[in-house]
Formats: sequence, structure tokens, C-alpha cells
Amino acid sequence: MNCEIKSMLEKVEHRELTREQIFQEVKEKALHNQKLCNSFVTIMDDISEEIEGPLQNIPYVLKDNFSTKGILTTGSSRTLENYVPVYNSTVYEKLKNAGAILIGKTAMDEFGLGATGTTAHTGMQKNPWDVTRQAGGSSSGSAASVAAGVVPFGIGSDTGDSVRKPAAYCGIVGYKPTYGMISRYGLYPFASSMDHVGVLSRSVYDVAMVVDVLKGKDDKDMTTFDSSMIHLEDSLKKERNQAKLFYLKEIVDIDSYENPSDELRETLTQFEETIEMMRNAGMVVEEQSMDRALLEAIPATYTCITCAEATSNLSNLTGIIFGPQPKVANMFEMMKEHRSNGFSPLIKRRLVIGSYVLQKENQEKYFLNAQRVRHLVVEKMNDFFEQYDALILPCSSGGAKRLDGSDLVKGTEVLENHMVIGNFGGFPSITIPNGFVNGLPIGINFTAKVKDDENLLSIAYQVEGMMDYHGQIARGE
Repeated sequence: MNCEIKSMLEKVEHRELTREQIFQEVKEKALHNQKLCNSFVTIMDDISEEIEGPLQNIPYVLKDNFSTKGILTTGSSRTLENYVPVYNSTVYEKLKNAGAILIGKTAMDEFGLGATGTTAHTGMQKNPWDVTRQAGGSSSGSAASVAAGVVPFGIGSDTGDSVRKPAAYCGIVGYKPTYGMISRYGLYPFASSMDHVGVLSRSVYDVAMVVDVLKGKDDKDMTTFDSSMIHLEDSLKKERNQAKLFYLKEIVDIDSYENPSDELRETLTQFEETIEMMRNAGMVVEEQSMDRALLEAIPATYTCITCAEATSNLSNLTGIIFGPQPKVANMFEMMKEHRSNGFSPLIKRRLVIGSYVLQKENQEKYFLNAQRVRHLVVEKMNDFFEQYDALILPCSSGGAKRLDGSDLVKGTEVLENHMVIGNFGGFPSITIPNGFVNGLPIGINFTAKVKDDENLLSIAYQVEGMMDYHGQIARGE
């Protein structure tokens, strides 16, 4: 079965595949992928009724932090290991009404507060290209199952780069649209000012089709806006040979790094080759610079703000309303036991940081200063977008890291974390494959100004067409 949406829709239209055939074949793939990569929390047993729509009979996976009525939704946390919601997220409702087939709920870093895919209560998610490597987080299960060819697309959430980094590590496309284009009603919140819904697939065309279905104003989410005049699939037909892009010297210049590894050198060399290819096609790609102190403050700024917001958003997980209830003497002991034993060490560390930076005596020094840095970064990016259509940068210092993180490259913090800029400003941002280093996929990322999603995707689509990585499926075992 071809695992791209357009091809599958043609087979459905010509009645070459029935809904039941698709479900059974994809379910078998999901069960195999579960043994290989541990991608799922839940694999569906029953198929929903057929509905005519733009994604009729197209199978997909949904990250386990989207509420699904009657279907286990854990956020990959022990605190909700048996939780079954009583309502549906808007994203799930729209996909169901579009005729799509839910195959399973995918594992993730606990509540999205991670970047490795190694903190789910069901165990680590592994990269289908090499199971000794991370799939990336937090949308690890969605990325691994799409990359392995289980389904043509998956839904994730992106608060820092949690759709785009796993996409890069798994050799697929990851797109988060402008903040507010897709409703977050029913998405478990991590950091509300930065949370985005995103889509993972094997082509720019497919993510455009899916987001066209998902976008739109929702009265249940006050941050959504009217995007009815944005038509992503149609925008891909536009030629962008005259597009003008920029990259940041401080991130891509090899001289910015002390003792750079061979992997980093090769990654940056491939980036330069892609830039040259784009220039030969008529695009303008120029070097720009950003204050190094501002760039180096980005990771700490992200940590301060997101940990503070997570502390508030996860405060309802007490064991009283839902989740496992410890048998203890009183309510306070119940909350202590529930949170102490339910959360992973990473979550507890982040919640401690969040509580600390929100304390009255610390707010000015940490939380409010972080907000000022965020504003400066967004302001600088908006200045760049007055001159350019998009920012282009490598997604990481190389391919996927080992499961234990032992091969993290020192001195590459800005390169590894720059995609949070897209969340700071709510900018649309997309990652596409950019080849391989040491046999592992790497990606490049494009980011554009707010609500300029059509131009962003048309640029990414054109660059994707210049390369040979469209539609690739992980070959590893």
C-alpha cells in the first residue's frame, strides 16, 4: 500500500481499497512497529464508521495528549495511566468528520515536557532508522510510526520543536502552522503561550492537505483566528524561484564551534550545499547576524517560561479528580503520593524550576527577564521578516542521538534549540529532510512571519522537489 495521502485517496475513489482492508493492513503494521519502536500507547481494535470527506479512509495516528472520548488518553504519564476522557478534542473531531481512520494513540515524552522520546510511562520510543537512537521528542511515537510507513500522517504537538525535531531525526516532514491556526481545545496543555498543533508526514503536500482540514476558528479556543482565506494545498502551485531567505552566521559558521565533530562538519557542509542548490534555482539566500548573547539566552529563556506555565497547567493532577488514587490517610498525603510517584524525574525537575521562577522574590530576575528576552528575539525576527520571506537553518548538529544521550555535542546548544524561536513568536515553521549523515537522516527548517503559511509551504515544497528524499520510508531494523 502506497503510504502517501494523494495516492491512497485515488485508490479509495476507485474502490481498490475498502475501509476494512486499510484498517487491517495498517493495524498489522502498527503492531510490528510497536515491537520495533514502542511507538504506541493504544492500538485501536475497532474501526469507526465510514464518513465521506477530504481524508476519507486515510489512516493516521494521534499523539496521546489529544482528548478522545471513550479512548485511553494518558499523556504518557503514570498520573493518567487509566484515564479515559468524556469529550473529544477539536482536532480529533475534525479528522473523524473528514473520514480519516484513527489507528492508534502514540507515545510521547511525558505531557510533552521532553525532547528525546525517552520519558513515556510505557518506555522509550526508538528511531525506525536505527533502534539504538532516539526518535526525538516529544512527538516521538507519531514520528516513528510515520517514518516507518505505518500511516501517511500523524498528529503531534509542538511547544519548542516537538514536531519538527522528531521529523528531522526520522527523515520526514514536520509542520507547525501559525499559532492559533489549529484549535488546541482538548490538547493537554504544556506551555499555553507556545503550544501548537502540528502534523508529521512524508511530504509537504500531505501536511498541507491535513492542515487545510484542521485549520479554522474554534469558539472553544479563544486563541484561534479566522484562516478561511489561507489555502495551503493551493499555495503549493505557486512558483517561489524569487524567494528571499536568510540564515544566521552564528549558527551555521563552523568557526563558531570549538573542536567541531566530523558529524557537525558534515551536517553544516550539507546545509551549504542545499543553500547553493537553492541559489542555482534562482532563490536569494543571504547571511545575517544576530547578537550572540541573545542567541545564547534562548535555551534558558525557553526553560524559564515553559516550566512556569507547566507548573500552572499541571497543577490539576492531584489524584483527587482523576488518575490513580493512593490509599493514604488524608487529601494532602494523597496529592503528595500521586505527584511524587506519578511524575518522572524530568517532570518533577521542571515543575520545581517553574515554581521557583514564579516565587514573588524570583519573578523579576527570572520569569520577567525571560519574557523580555523572548520579546527581543521576536522583535528581531520580525525585523528580518520585513526583508526576507523565511529563515532557513539546519535542524540539529547531526542525526538522532543515542537513547542514553551519551553522544550530545557540547557547544551546540543554540543550534540544537533555535527552533523554539518559532514558538516564541507563533511563527509558522516546517522541517523537511536534507539527506543523511552517518546513515541517519538530518533535516533543514524554514520559518516565516505570522500568517505567511502559504508562502512558507510553497518555498518548502519547491526545495523538497529539488532533492531525492520525498516519500522515503525508514529502512532500519
